[in-house]
Amino acid sequence: MMPTSLLSPAPPPAVRPRRASGAGDTVFKSLTWFFTGVVLLLLGGVVIVLVDGAVPALGVFGFGFVTSANWNPVTDVYGAAVPLVGTLLTSLIAMLIAVPASIAIAFFLTELCPYRLRRPIGTAIELLAAVPSIIYGIWGLFVVAPLFQHSLEPFLMAVFGPLPLIGRLFVGPPIGIGILLAGVILGVMVLPFITAVMRDVFASVPPVVREAAYGMGSTRFEVMWHVILPYCRVGATGAVMLGLGRALGETMAVTFVIGNAHRLSASLLAPGTTIASALANEFTEAVGDLYTSALVALGLMLFLLTFCVLAAGRWMLMRLQIREEGLT
Repeated sequence: MMPTSLLSPAPPPAVRPRRASGAGDTVFKSLTWFFTGVVLLLLGGVVIVLVDGAVPALGVFGFGFVTSANWNPVTDVYGAAVPLVGTLLTSLIAMLIAVPASIAIAFFLTELCPYRLRRPIGTAIELLAAVPSIIYGIWGLFVVAPLFQHSLEPFLMAVFGPLPLIGRLFVGPPIGIGILLAGVILGVMVLPFITAVMRDVFASVPPVVREAAYGMGSTRFEVMWHVILPYCRVGATGAVMLGLGRALGETMAVTFVIGNAHRLSASLLAPGTTIASALANEFTEAVGDLYTSALVALGLMLFLLTFCVLAAGRWMLMRLQIREEGLT
């Protein structure tokens, strides 16, 4: 017969009473609410200032301010089409350059690079993000622009110029500075930001996932394209949106190399301007309330454009997370 002590159920574990919220927790909670409110108030103040300053110009030109390409301070006629198109084109070119290069570099650092070289190369790439934008602008103007003028742009004109549709993008005199050069410089600038995030995201993939893919006979490209990227699509999308937000608002580097011309052209080799570069060039020289209001309206458009891009990126991330949760 078994002892009674073995037949009786074990006593339940002692439940430690929950500590009452102390003064430290109350202070911490109050501080978090305070700083959150400060950030929201600052954001609201920025919106109010931009809207208030843009009302005179928008009241005079209406929706035509967005669609008009005429910018003439002498006659007080202003349109935002040229800076808006320049901002979108340079950001698109930058993303076309930076995103594939960032994915390739991040995959190299996490999968192909020797272990001893991963940290030095990763640190060197991250240091590129610390270079001031004006340095990129000077480098682009004095080093890259002559290369574009004497080598790349004549080559593009000779190869793509005779083509029916795409040839319109590569016509005009090869002067070096222009939309294409600004997009390339922006691509180099945002590449470290995207690469750093991509590398951390790729490194978070569990080793068993990679080993299972390689064990099934997958090549390195198949592992990257069919395993790592789908596994990290949420983080990769966030990295791309971070780089796009950086490219939309860049000022000094673009101002150096874009040409700062309020002319709308189909050629990527022609000079142009962006919203940020137009503000940097003309805000200190604005004479008259309508001129100043038009520049503030440009700032409001840049704010709304960046906000919409980041909101769309956040919406995409939420959709991807919901889809992943549904699959699991």
